[in-house]
Amino acid sequence: MAGPAEDWLAGGRVGRPHGLDGSFHVHQARGALLALGVVVRAGDREAPIVRRAGTDDRPIVRLDGVDTREAAAALRGLDLLVPRDVAPALEDDEWWAEDLVGCRVVDGERELGVVVRLVPLPSCEALEVAGASGEEPFLVPLVRDAVRLVDVEAKVIDVDVAFLGDTAPASARGAAG
Repeated sequence: MAGPAEDWLAGGRVGRPHGLDGSFHVHQARGALLALGVVVRAGDREAPIVRRAGTDDRPIVRLDGVDTREAAAALRGLDLLVPRDVAPALEDDEWWAEDLVGCRVVDGERELGVVVRLVPLPSCEALEVAGASGEEPFLVPLVRDAVRLVDVEAKVIDVDVAFLGDTAPASARGAAG
């Protein structure tokens, strides 16, 4: 089942073992991706999920062939990757984080930087953008007032620097004013 990296989504990270049967906690979980029977990749191992307990926020899973606490402990810290084709369909204004990382961030024709990761905030998620001219990274909240356009295929996100105010890089604020 191995395929290119873009064919896989992060389902979470293997945490500490749970019990004696090879089950383990999943950190940074995307519970909707970790369904019973889904084949996941953890390091060099690909195996279906044969046990799913806990909640979507704090799932406990066991993989086929991982039958002891020691075997689960050996996987600790590995990313759990899920094939993109088994992921639930997204709404028109939803994207997988993997698809946004690496996108160029612009304000019209002006280059602002590149998305390095998504940051969960209390009220929304935000794009962490590494500044184009070596400036400190800045955050762009994923809200309609801040983001004009997301074009995953073109790998570009158009934002409204005026909405960002003081959080925009100095070079963008100066050019906007």
